Amino acid sequence: PGVQEAAVIGVYHPRWDERPLLIIVPHGEPPERQSILEHLQGKVAKWWFPDDIVFVGELPHGATGKVDKKTLREQFKDHKLPAA
Repeated sequence: PGVQEAAVIGVYHPRWDERPLLIIVPHGEPPERQSILEHLQGKVAKWWFPDDIVFVGELPHGATGKVDKKTLREQFKDHKLPAA
């Protein structure tokens, strides 16, 4: 609840090369980060679990309506993960 749309991309990590970044477009008031992580617990493999969550106003889409992850990777290429 509270998530309109979401995407996951890999961002630079000094030890693991890349780690997941969860990007969320909230539906109304942004949900608590902890509630999102609790919702994913047991549904996502440990190594797929996002290291950080970012809330944005909208996700970029291509001509076919799919999320444009290439644009997201460019937009978040300098994102610093909390544990990194």
